[in-house]
Order: sequence, then structure tokens, then C-alpha cells
Amino acid sequence: MTDRVVLAYSGGLDTSVAIGWIAEATGAEVVAVAVDVGQGGEDLDVIRQRALDCGAVEAYVADARDEFATEYCMPALQANGLYLDRYPLVSAISRPVIVKHMVRAARQFGAKTVAHGCTGKGNDQVRFEVATTSLAPELTSIAPVRDLALTREKAIDYAEKHDLPIATTKNNPFSIDQNVWGRAVETGFLEDIWNEPTKDVYSYTDDPTFPPVADEVVITFEQGVPVALDGVAVTPLQAIEEMNRRAGAQGVGRIDIVEDRLVGIKSREVYEAPGAMALIAAHQELENVTLEREQARFKKGVEQRWGELVYDGMWFSPLKKSLDTFVADTQKYVSGEIRLVLHGGRATVTGRRSEASLYDFNLATYDEGDAFDQSHAKGFIEIYGLAAKQAAARDERFGNGPDFGVGTL
Repeated sequence: MTDRVVLAYSGGLDTSVAIGWIAEATGAEVVAVAVDVGQGGEDLDVIRQRALDCGAVEAYVADARDEFATEYCMPALQANGLYLDRYPLVSAISRPVIVKHMVRAARQFGAKTVAHGCTGKGNDQVRFEVATTSLAPELTSIAPVRDLALTREKAIDYAEKHDLPIATTKNNPFSIDQNVWGRAVETGFLEDIWNEPTKDVYSYTDDPTFPPVADEVVITFEQGVPVALDGVAVTPLQAIEEMNRRAGAQGVGRIDIVEDRLVGIKSREVYEAPGAMALIAAHQELENVTLEREQARFKKGVEQRWGELVYDGMWFSPLKKSLDTFVADTQKYVSGEIRLVLHGGRATVTGRRSEASLYDFNLATYDEGDAFDQSHAKGFIEIYGLAAKQAAARDERFGNGPDFGVGTL
């Protein structure tokens, strides 16, 4: 039986050419795998037929939008997943679900190798290959762009020579990756980090400089997952899509960042994630109301490490799974409603309520009805500061007291 290679197939120029390119370079048959994670564009049936027309022996297509939203975006929301405190891991969380379907296809069609269209200097090569070996250690990976020297110019020439049913152009200045959680744009003139993004960079968001009338939305959460918008029940996918529309119309979620890639270089990236950023803002505020103080403090460190692991392609790693367990436990009481005002590029929390709230009005108020016994404060401060007081006294005995400088007291 001829060897088979499963190729992550987008339907675009590079992966369409890669079908024949891989076959010629390796002698293997190619099985194209197209996974819809909400990136928009063409119908899956059209993509399936194009893959077959370009030489694939089989075409596996999957509508994974609900799966992606529920099993990948929602854990990212519960973890407040933001790499470098700003990037909501748009591309990073889509790679594991694509790989899962690639592995499924490899086993279905008897392939021993998987292929992807990543370069040798990006993060995605790591995400695809580490996820593959984590799910199916017996599979090997190849990357035509990286391993077989498939450049864009060669891809265009190959497509024209073989009359492939795919548009060829050298004019697109950007590299774009998008899904329902957001959109990533890089390369072209953006590689000069002094250059300001132009209007044509953006697609998911409108210009926040001239916003429409402010939009108020009430988001209902159950255990950290949005279940209703303005009282109307929604699935995770519907929640993201609707918040993309409403927050995007207000220019929410534009991110321009120089980030640290896994391979050791810094890269300028422009992201649009209106729904993700609005939902994360609401979720963070509900956690402020419902998480116990020490639990919330510890979770901040977990969130940072969780985001780093996911960014670095370790979605299926043992540590990531352990952190998932902690995050899931913290969401037990993260239920309630958050009122957001979307306007001029900002998602601003203006109200919060929860039956599981730890906010006690009678303890917090300074007015009549105050239930906080202030007489306890003096003794609390004495005990709380006792260790520091003892250490300061020791420093004084050894001549190491604080230097206040001349004239500071």
C-alpha cells in the first residue's frame, strides 16, 4: 500500500500546491483535512472538491465551530487566557482542535505522516507537531514550506504550470489567520514596528475613533461560561459570534503588540478579538465578585502559566491538564450577570450581580447599617504586623535600621 500523508488543508494557494508538491517529493498519497473553526470564507464542500481537484486522494472536512467554541474557547475564557497580558491566544487555541481531527483522519485513512504549512520561524510549527506527538506518538510530521523549500513564488509557478483551480496572486501583503475567537495579522509593512496599522488591516472591528451610540449588554454566566445575552439563551459559539458583532461595531479588541515567540525572536502582531476581549473583561469582573481573595491571587499566576503553555503549543501537556483542573474548580461559583457598555474601543463594566457574590453591602458600607466591627481592627493590625515589627527591632540591634537620609523626617 502506498504511504499516505495527512495535510492540514485551508483551501488556499500554499496548501493546494502542497498536495502535489508532497506527492512528488515523497511519493506518498495526500489526504487533505479541512477544519472549520469559524474562519469564514468558502463552504466546506467547495474546499473538499478543490482538494480532490488538486490531487488529494481523500478529503476529510469537519465543521468544528461548536466544538472549538465549547472545548477550547471556553477554557481559555475561564482561564482569562492572555499571553503577555494582552493576546487572547487566537491562533494558539485553534491548533489543537485541528490536530485532533488530523490524527483522527490519519487513523481513518491509514496515514503515518501529517503535514502542515508552517514556516520554520513561527510558533505554529511547534503547536502542530507537539500536539500531534502528544495525541499520536507514532505519527511523524513534515512541513513543505520549511522542509521542502516551498516558497510562495514556487507555489504560484507550480499552480500555474499544473493549472490548479486556485487563485494566484503576489499582491497580498499580509499573513492572516482567523477563527471565531479572533483574527491575527502579520508581515508586510507591519514588520517595521514604527509603522501604524492602516485601515485595511482590520476586518472584525470598525474604527473606534467614530463609534456609533454606546451599546449596553448584560452577559449571564454559569460557572464561568456565558449562557445568555440580554436574557436570551446562547450557546458558547453564539455568545462569541454575537459579541464579535456588537463589540466589533464599537472597535473593541484591537491589539498591536510586539510579542516573544517561542523560537526566541520578537514579532510584531496585530490582532482583532472583539468578542474574546469583551467576554474576558466581563468574566474577570465576575471573578472579582465571586472568588475568595487567596484563591483569586493564586489564580493570577496560574492564568499566566496557562497562557504561556498554550502559546508554546503545550495544550495536551500534563501540566496544562493539571492547571485545567484548578481553573475548573475555581469556576464553581462564577455565576451571575455582568453589565457591559461597549463604546469607542472599550468594554466597560457598569454593573455586576451574583447569588454567589462574596460582596456584602453591610460589611462594605460606611453608612448606617455598617456591620463591620471596627474595634477588631487594632488587634488585627498588631498581629498582622508582628513579624515585621520583630524583624525591624532585630535590625536596629545590629545597626541595620532604615536610612531615612538627611532632612527626610
